[in-house]
Amino acid sequence: MNILDKIVARKREEIAFSKSKISVEELKNSEYFGRETFSLKESVQARNGIIAEFKRQSPSKGIINNQVSPLEVVTKYEEFGASGISILTDKDFFGGSFEDILSVRNSVNIPILRKDFMVDEYQFYEAKSIGADVVLLIAACLSPTQVQELTALAHELNLEVLLEIHTEEELEHFNSEIDLVGINNRNLKDFKVDLQHSVNLKNLLPKGTLSVAESGIYNVEDFKFLKEKGFDAFLMGEYFMKNENPGNKFKEFVDVII
Repeated sequence: MNILDKIVARKREEIAFSKSKISVEELKNSEYFGRETFSLKESVQARNGIIAEFKRQSPSKGIINNQVSPLEVVTKYEEFGASGISILTDKDFFGGSFEDILSVRNSVNIPILRKDFMVDEYQFYEAKSIGADVVLLIAACLSPTQVQELTALAHELNLEVLLEIHTEEELEHFNSEIDLVGINNRNLKDFKVDLQHSVNLKNLLPKGTLSVAESGIYNVEDFKFLKEKGFDAFLMGEYFMKNENPGNKFKEFVDVII
């Protein structure tokens, strides 16, 4: 069983437990369920295109930074021009929680992506209830039919969808309702990074698709390479989070690329 399979298996256990504790109706009564969401599609075109991530740890890197709070980091991301915020909510493998989104929702006015392994409709009601604007669908975890059905549910809840793919076969998961397509530079099964592979895959997307380069962007040169190849947005976390002050690191990066 590879790491992705392990994560998904554990996620299904978490979902079953959550369902036994909190009903969908209770989620619908939450403070944020009725809020008007922000559009990531609009924001990546209006700002610098960077979806800056708050991430404490990962299976491949271990602890990245567990000394800073979401609030002190993401408010700086917004201040210095980020188009959106990505926040990991997986606990066991990434050290995240719903509280990481809840603690910042009222302090930023740009879209928040709930980054997690979304495999059940229940999770979409959770995402809406904690104030997320966007959800991630990972093609490697889902069938094309599931992607289509979950995208429809997301849109019913006024959530945008970022579909993540890594292989040419996963292009079958794309449908015209998808808001943005993320191409993971890192293979989730072995965690190897290949930027050229991502470029090749991007070139197979339908014309006009908003494309997001995800993960494995380790320096300014990587960013510029991907931008020159036509990517519209860039999901970056580790590059900033491994610094003791991620917000300042983000500002330094933005000052160089502008």
